[in-house]
Amino acid sequence: MTADIVFRILGFIVFGLIGWQVGVLWAGTSELNAVSLRYVLPLTIGFGAIGALIAPWLTTRPAAWLRRSISELTLAQLVAGSLGLVIGLVLAALVALPLSYLPAPLRSILPTIAAIVFGYLGITVMVLRQREIFALFRRQDSLGGIDGELGGEGGGPDQVLLLDTSVIIDGRIADIANTGFIRFPMVVPRFVLAELQYIADSPDSLRRNRGRRGLEMLNRMQKESPMPVRIVDVDVEGVRQVDAKLVQLARQMECPIVTNDYNLNRVAGLQGVKVLNVNELSNAVKSVVLPGETMTIRVIQEGKEVGQGIGYLDDGTMVVIENGRRHMDSEIEVSVTKVLQTNAGRMIFAAPAR
Repeated sequence: MTADIVFRILGFIVFGLIGWQVGVLWAGTSELNAVSLRYVLPLTIGFGAIGALIAPWLTTRPAAWLRRSISELTLAQLVAGSLGLVIGLVLAALVALPLSYLPAPLRSILPTIAAIVFGYLGITVMVLRQREIFALFRRQDSLGGIDGELGGEGGGPDQVLLLDTSVIIDGRIADIANTGFIRFPMVVPRFVLAELQYIADSPDSLRRNRGRRGLEMLNRMQKESPMPVRIVDVDVEGVRQVDAKLVQLARQMECPIVTNDYNLNRVAGLQGVKVLNVNELSNAVKSVVLPGETMTIRVIQEGKEVGQGIGYLDDGTMVVIENGRRHMDSEIEVSVTKVLQTNAGRMIFAAPAR
């Protein structure tokens, strides 16, 4: 017997009893006779039917909604909300004492209103400002077993970096780590490693090569990176997609995600998760070139327009050279005419200096 059926039966009984009492009051007598049954019986059945119909909406449906809402909250939010409720109720109790001296009915109504208002304010303030408040009192955050697996190197919010599949396959994170700019341990959840293995076993040759490159890069980072790279056996219950798991885990750990996936970047940002995008870093550290400057470029291919040549700077920035086709496979000195920033990156237009 399901919970819905049980509560429908209980609802029928409870509301049926209410209907019985209403029928008795309407009939004006508690004795059962032909006259009173004309009121009692229809009201009992009618109220019982209503109770059976609405019982799940008063019991199991709110309980299911409450379970879903609580499951979406992080441990830090639950702790913060509980502390906020306790603080709010304590303040409401202090306010209730002077309110009890007011004339009736204010002395009965206002303490209840104060408890609701202060309880709500306590929960709201603690949940919205949990990070700052916990940091102020040096409380431990909700890293759980991950901090233990890192050997105590995590230490708090933003003290570890979560790596996603795309940034591992890309490989530039390994070079960035070797430069010493990354100051925190890097964490690879087990489900990210499982996705890398799944890609490496793909029947498609391109995906298979990408997956194998990711595994090689991860192995290289574990051996060469100045900061530790740990594979942690954690999972996020109730979530199937890897990106969604990563975002939820980052919220629980209160740490950034390192990625070069545009969609993951946007989704994580909408949920308040800090994202370190390798593509944005790459664009930020490219050399600054202004119109009028000269540089030496090797022309390596033809451009789309007639007579154009294409070359590249050391950081990969494309340089489109007008009338550069005739200098194919040779180095020439060019003068920058225009710098264009596009969604794909920066593009430089130039012309031969002589």
